[in-house]
Amino acid sequence: MIKNKFIADYQINASKKIVFNYLSTASGLSEWFADDVTINEDKNYIFYFDNENHHARLVALRTNMHVKFEFYDPAVENEEDHSYIEFKLDENELTQTLYIKVIDYSDVYDDDESVAIWEGLISQLKEIIGG
Repeated sequence: MIKNKFIADYQINASKKIVFNYLSTASGLSEWFADDVTINEDKNYIFYFDNENHHARLVALRTNMHVKFEFYDPAVENEEDHSYIEFKLDENELTQTLYIKVIDYSDVYDDDESVAIWEGLISQLKEIIGG
């Protein structure tokens, strides 16, 4: 399948430390991103949404700055073009405004669907943290 790379920036009124917890931990992600998120014995993440499990590896982590999850199918050994979701936090030093950059590389949605999905998800995140 052909994958689509969706990139968007969202302003959020909260501290990096608070927001990063919601982007990088299983408990934080399960509050706004997925119905449930667990970590298995191999330290891989299992995101439950759309009535199915989605397995992911944490492939990049820079505290309070950046996190990237690479999705994989445990039944496919030599999968090459993995879908991934990446969150980057960027603060404008002049205005002290915090932005979340979302990079969603997947084969599921076109840009219009991705915009609607991510606006809904970020809106839910803002509601939870009051930002």
